[in-house]
Amino acid sequence: MDQFELAHKALIEEHLERRKGERKGRLLRGHGFGERLLLQNVWWPLFGSFEHCHPEYEIYDWNRKSQFIDLAYITPFGKFGIECDGFQSHVKDMDRERFNYSLNRDTFLIGLGWKMIHFSFDDIERRPELCRMLLQHVIGPHMLRKDQEGANANAIAEKELLQFAWRLGRPVRPKDVCSLLNVDFRTARKLLLALVQKGWMRNISQGKTARYYELTGNALHMLR
Repeated sequence: MDQFELAHKALIEEHLERRKGERKGRLLRGHGFGERLLLQNVWWPLFGSFEHCHPEYEIYDWNRKSQFIDLAYITPFGKFGIECDGFQSHVKDMDRERFNYSLNRDTFLIGLGWKMIHFSFDDIERRPELCRMLLQHVIGPHMLRKDQEGANANAIAEKELLQFAWRLGRPVRPKDVCSLLNVDFRTARKLLLALVQKGWMRNISQGKTARYYELTGNALHMLR
């Protein structure tokens, strides 16, 4: 088994272990031949790693309807959604309503800070070098600015946390943040307290120590 096969197997197993319910089912059903080929022909030759990669990543639209991105690349220097679009499913069989929704979904995600990248299955299979060039053209400048943007890593984490709290629909605990951002308890609590100071979250006291945090009206207005 070559390095790609080993890394791909580890990626899928890691996310299957971490997921439950429909998020797990979607990974089992949705990560098919095209999505795997995207990783093998385009992603792996460029990066040689699946760090920060999330296959079949769940997002929510403006109606809080669950949708999935083929591959999410979530880093301190940006969030990138990469899609493998087959002609049959994405163009030929698309009616007007689905076409409108597809455009509006991308626009909505761009407004949330995502950079959406679409490749056709034909190009992934037959012209992967073109896809690699285009992918590098989009992501490369952000990676080069990684050091300069390191100071903004907390701001990106805070935005991700606010969106997570909105999707969750209940008070957030520090351990929820630990799982979301893969940080320790101290860092998670620090992020939550920073949002409290900015007026975007408030403490819900449980005894002497605040263990739960909820979004304020200001944050809800900003996210909607």
